[in-house]
Amino acid sequence: MKNFLTEIRQTLVPDHNGKHGPLPPLLVALTLVTGLVDAFSYLVLGHVFVANMTGNVVLLGFALIGVPGFSILASIIAIASFSVGAIVGGLLGSRLGHRRDQLLGFAASIQAVLITTAVVFAALSGSPVQAGYRYSLIAVLAVAMGIQNAAARKLAVPDLTTTVLTLTITGVAADSSIAGGSGSRSGRRLISVGAMLGGAVVGAALVVHSHIYYPLVIALVVIAGVAASTRGLATPEAPWVRAES
Repeated sequence: MKNFLTEIRQTLVPDHNGKHGPLPPLLVALTLVTGLVDAFSYLVLGHVFVANMTGNVVLLGFALIGVPGFSILASIIAIASFSVGAIVGGLLGSRLGHRRDQLLGFAASIQAVLITTAVVFAALSGSPVQAGYRYSLIAVLAVAMGIQNAAARKLAVPDLTTTVLTLTITGVAADSSIAGGSGSRSGRRLISVGAMLGGAVVGAALVVHSHIYYPLVIALVVIAGVAASTRGLATPEAPWVRAES
């Protein structure tokens, strides 16, 4: 239990002179964003994810055999747009990977511009969302999340991918004392799960009980905060700023 609580503290309130500095809580914040935008996309844009591509592949399979409520075009647009975003994120990683603060700062800034565009589209689209706005929202949000995922992959903070939780949940169970493991990083892993769950709960509640674009507004505020915090916390001499060779 002591190690578990220590992992939680070190994830949420890390040593800024440590190996990953402030990156863990910033990536937890982006995991929250994933829950928010996927709640919006699945509930508002017609059973499609813009961040979790594993789910989209499954949903595409449903659509291919004609299951009602699932769209082949929506799934393909999401997967293709996410891939475009991942390419952009990969280019940022290639050029800025030596400076982790710049990589995260630029990636989050581009995301903020894209999410701002999505907020405008969602506010103008009405409810239910018209087809033109629907596909535009899927594309813009998926590009934004592809950038986020690629940047998080390059930053390589263990168990904080911001999008994929399958291996995270597997690690919690497989590394537990019940399975004969050490329970390593279960605190951090569960924070990641909780962040995405929290984002999904808040996003769904806002879609159902308020304006549909509110989850995107919150996501925009969080992403803008990540971009600003990254720049504000970075110093050239900080160990976490430089990528490992």
